[in-house]
Amino acid sequence: PAWLRRLCGQLLSERLMRPSGVQAVVRGIMEGTGAGGTGAEAAAVDWRKCDTVAKILASCPQQCLSLEDYYRLVCPQILDLLHIRDKLTARQFQRVATTTLLTMAKEHPQLAEKHLVQPMLAPLLRCLDT
Repeated sequence: PAWLRRLCGQLLSERLMRPSGVQAVVRGIMEGTGAGGTGAEAAAVDWRKCDTVAKILASCPQQCLSLEDYYRLVCPQILDLLHIRDKLTARQFQRVATTTLLTMAKEHPQLAEKHLVQPMLAPLLRCLDT
């Protein structure tokens, strides 16, 4: 039903914009990925889930006041996904992060540059300045 879809979307959006919300949502959706099936089947399921999660993260929720605010709150959390230490989890989270980054860069290049690309390049740029 439409009311349930709206309520789930609202709850998901609220969670994403909280501290560590992106990681919690990604963990919740990706939990159990890669288990069962043949290696090729599990990998295909894994990729589809990663793409789906990336699409969710790249979409600004209706409840958010502005796209800029959404990017400001969510992009640092997306970059944090690149620093997960557990190898299996890191592989999935890196897939989600890179696919989200690419999707955001295609859809809103200026915001992606400001909130994703510039923070990623900041250490390199600091080295070049010295």
